[in-house]
Amino acid sequence: MSIKRIFGCGVFAWLLMMAPAWATKDKTSTADHTQFKQLQKDFQTGPEVTAACLECHTEASKQLEKTTHWTWQFDHMNGQKLGKREVVNSFCGTVASNEPRCTSCHIGYDWTDMRKDHPAGTNVDCLVCHDTTGIYKKLPTGAGHPKYGPDLDLKKIAQNVGETSRANCGACHFYGGGGDGVKHGDLDSSLVNPPKELDVHMSKDGANFTCATCHNPKGHDVPGSRFETTAKDTKGIDIASADYKDHATCESCHGMAPHKSKAKLNDHTDKVACQTCHIPEFARGGVPTKMWWDWSQGGKMKDGKPYAIKDDHGHDIYNSKKGDFKLAENVVPEYAWFDGKMRYTLRSEKIDDANPPVPINTFGGSYNDPDARIWPFKVMRGKQPYDKELKTFLVNHVFGKDDTSFWRNFDWQKALTAGTDYVGQPYSGNYGFVETTYHWPQTHMVAPKSDALRCDDCHAKDGRLAGLNGFYMPRRDQSDVLDMLGFIMIGLTGTGVCVHGLLRLVLRRKDKKEG
Repeated sequence: MSIKRIFGCGVFAWLLMMAPAWATKDKTSTADHTQFKQLQKDFQTGPEVTAACLECHTEASKQLEKTTHWTWQFDHMNGQKLGKREVVNSFCGTVASNEPRCTSCHIGYDWTDMRKDHPAGTNVDCLVCHDTTGIYKKLPTGAGHPKYGPDLDLKKIAQNVGETSRANCGACHFYGGGGDGVKHGDLDSSLVNPPKELDVHMSKDGANFTCATCHNPKGHDVPGSRFETTAKDTKGIDIASADYKDHATCESCHGMAPHKSKAKLNDHTDKVACQTCHIPEFARGGVPTKMWWDWSQGGKMKDGKPYAIKDDHGHDIYNSKKGDFKLAENVVPEYAWFDGKMRYTLRSEKIDDANPPVPINTFGGSYNDPDARIWPFKVMRGKQPYDKELKTFLVNHVFGKDDTSFWRNFDWQKALTAGTDYVGQPYSGNYGFVETTYHWPQTHMVAPKSDALRCDDCHAKDGRLAGLNGFYMPRRDQSDVLDMLGFIMIGLTGTGVCVHGLLRLVLRRKDKKEG
């Protein structure tokens, strides 16, 4: 057996060991939670369940407290303090001042003030990640709590905890931004049980991966972040070692030369991300994603009351609380050179409102950048509130029972004043709305290789990469005039060769006759 094959078998065996949830049909565990005495009582709240969990899993909350999942903060290599807690987004705007609506997707309970750190301990929600019954669901407005009552059997749920699933992770990540598929484009409820055509990795007819198969948690720290993406993996197949991190790149499993039968395609991997060819469209599972969100249109009334307008499929395209929307399915991504180094426009930074759209996040990359490759993106567009004098994004306080929240009074001045006061941000009192863009790298909904892009999808004048400049691409960059001149030159060269050969033949015959 070749060294290469032995190595490949070893990697696969290691993956089986690390990811039993997807590698084997029979899940086996050394613990039967129905037998634990700590779980034999009727629980009234989630924190009570957590207290029981921590009697055995003594370090779990301490581990979680240090993660981005808990803190909603991310220390970027460029020095920026990022994370949901810090950034402005083009969906709901800001988390701060809108607790507990936003923290309904936090992996804990009772975080009602984003200005303060939230201690873990029994505030950790073990069930949202480890429920296997499918009956545990957080309230949209409960600061992380479910709806307690006789219909919620916390004892049953606690006794049936297990490894995380796509449904567990998707409970938050599929529904971020206010609804199914709103945010990412490549993450929505269709991935709970996708067909192979939608995602070859997650489908039960494919590899049947869970999220944790690639985002391997180590000590409850889940790797992989939109704030710092590995745009170009230069290490290839990853095995357990001191250098091991995760499998959140294609190359960590498929290697640097993944194409076996069509080796010519491997010439592209240095400049083109795998996702570019293998995610032909996003929002392919029957769930549309939002492509436009215009907050400036919010607040309109019909007969003195807020209202909504729905499309033929029942999705809001206007809502008095949120403004105008545009949704789309089977969307062709936009493409850009990407070095993985995202930079965000924070509330403290001045924006250029004279040259919209204002980018909420930016990144570098070019053909000559050795760390960059061509990546597919969902580009979310919309309009957001900003300070027309101070030139900064504002905090839109939309949720709450107080009279200043926009969803109660539909008064932007009150809502923006309250939001900026909440975070201690200066506000001139003169607000407006500016168009923005937000780039989301696409990396899920990987199609089978038979559905990957073909050569002429990009190598054509009007192909997918028509807007990328700074390098030469065969067929895309051809010129009819240059082609014609080239053919003429080839013709003249051929004619010259023929004339030259004919003259030599004539002169040789002449020399023979004279001799």
